[in-house]
Amino acid sequence: MKADIGLIGLAVMGENLVLNMESHEFTVAVYNRTVEKVDSFLKERGAGKRILGAHSPKELVEMLKKPRIVMLMIRAGTAVDEMIAQLIPFLEPGDIIVDGGNSNYEDTMRRFSELESKGFLFVGTGISGGEEGALTGPSIMPGGSEAAWPHVKPIFQAIAAKVDNQSPCCEWVGPSGSGHFVKMVHNGIEYGDMQLISEVYQIMRDRLSMSPDEMAMVFDEWNKGELDSYLTSITSDILRYKDEDGTPLIEKILDAAGQKGTGKWAGINALNFAVPLTLIVEAVFARCISAMKDERLRAVKVLGRPTGTEYSGSHEKALKDLGAALYAAKIISYAQGFMLMREASTVYDWKLNYGSIALMWRGGCIIRSRFLGRIKEAFDVDPGLSNLVFAPFFAERLLKNEKAIRNVVTEAVAGGIPVPALSSALAWFDALRTERLPANLIQAQRDYFGAHTYERIDKPRGQFFHTNWTGHGGSTSASTYIV
Repeated sequence: MKADIGLIGLAVMGENLVLNMESHEFTVAVYNRTVEKVDSFLKERGAGKRILGAHSPKELVEMLKKPRIVMLMIRAGTAVDEMIAQLIPFLEPGDIIVDGGNSNYEDTMRRFSELESKGFLFVGTGISGGEEGALTGPSIMPGGSEAAWPHVKPIFQAIAAKVDNQSPCCEWVGPSGSGHFVKMVHNGIEYGDMQLISEVYQIMRDRLSMSPDEMAMVFDEWNKGELDSYLTSITSDILRYKDEDGTPLIEKILDAAGQKGTGKWAGINALNFAVPLTLIVEAVFARCISAMKDERLRAVKVLGRPTGTEYSGSHEKALKDLGAALYAAKIISYAQGFMLMREASTVYDWKLNYGSIALMWRGGCIIRSRFLGRIKEAFDVDPGLSNLVFAPFFAERLLKNEKAIRNVVTEAVAGGIPVPALSSALAWFDALRTERLPANLIQAQRDYFGAHTYERIDKPRGQFFHTNWTGHGGSTSASTYIV
C-alpha cells in the first residue's frame, strides 16, 4: 500500500494533522527525526489506522505515490533546509515538498526558487488553528509552485475547516512566499486582537473593579453579537476557570507574555514596506514590556505606580463604550494587516485575492470571527479596495464608534492604565483623516540640518526645494530624496 502523502515532524501539530488526514480516508506515511516517536505514535494514537511508519527520509519517500508529496511540520529555520537536503537525493523532478511550519516568507521565497530550478515543486503553507484546529479542521494558506496545487488541493481542502455552505478555509494564495506572508500577517493581527482584548480586560479589572466572573459574563454577551469570535469565546472560558482552591486561575498567571517571532516579522516588514502597522507593532512591544517583569517591579519601587483619578461614571455606559471601542480598534487592526498584504502583493506581483483570504480565516484559525465575513463582503463588492476603512460598512461603524473609543482611551489615561493598542488605533484613525499633518515641520528640519529638500503646497508634487536656512550654508542639496 502506497501513501497519499508523507509527513515529517510528529509534534502536536504534526500528529493531529496526520490523524485529520487519515480520518478523511487518506493514507499517510510518517517520519520523525527521533524515530522512537514514530513507533510510539503507531502504537498509541495511530494504532489500527491508515498510517505507515518510516525510520528514515529514504524509507518515507519509498512509501509514497507519485508525484510524491512530503509535508514538513518541523521548527522553522535551518532545520527545514537540513531536512530538504536529506530528502532531495530520493526525490524526482515533479515531486512536491510542503513546508507547513511558521517559516519566514523570505526563506520560503529562497527555497521556492532553489527547488523549482532543480525541477521540484515547493509549497509554503501557513496553518492556523492550534492543536484542536489541526485535528478537526484548520485554516490552511498554501502558496508557491502552482503546479503542485492540483495534487495537494484534495488533501488540504478535505482537512480544512468549513464555513457557510461547506466552503473550505483553504484556497491557493499565490506564488513564491505568499502563503507564509499571509500567515505572518494573520499572526500579526492575532497579536493585535489578543492585546486589544487584554487591554479591555485590564480596564474592567482595574478601572471598573470587576471580578473575573463578571467580566466573563460581558464577554459572553459580546460573543452573541458583532464581536463573536474564537478569542472572545475563549476569554470568557479563561476568566471563569477556577484553580484547585476555587479561586480564579487568571489572577495567578504571571503577567509576562511570550512570543515566537511572527508578530515581530510583521512589524519588520511593515517598516521595510513603509506601511503604518502601528497597532500590531504596539501589540508586539506590549509583550516585550510585559516580559520585563523584574524591570517593572523595580520601576514601581523607584517611580511608584501610575497615579490616576477614581472612576465615577456609569458602569453600564463604560461597558457599552468598551465593546464599541474594541470593535472599532479591531477594524483598524485588520485594515493595517490588509494594507501590508496589498503592498507586498504589489511589490512581488502576487495578485492576492483578499476576499478569499478573509474566507480562509473565517473558520479554523485563531482569529476566526463573524467580523471576517464582513471583510469578504467588502472585497467581493470592491476587489480593488485600497483600505478596509473606505468600505461603506466599516466607515459607518468607525464613525459610529469613534466617540466610544475616545471615551475609553481618555478613561484609561485618567486611570493610569496603559492601552498602547487602543490608543494607537485611535491615533492612526485620526492621522489618516488629518488633511494637514505636522510633517511639514519635519521636512523643514531635515532640510535645515541635512539639505534633504522638501516639496511645496503651492508647487506640483515631485518638485523639490532647498533653503539656506542659516545664511551660512550653500545651495547644494542632498542627492537623494527618500519618502
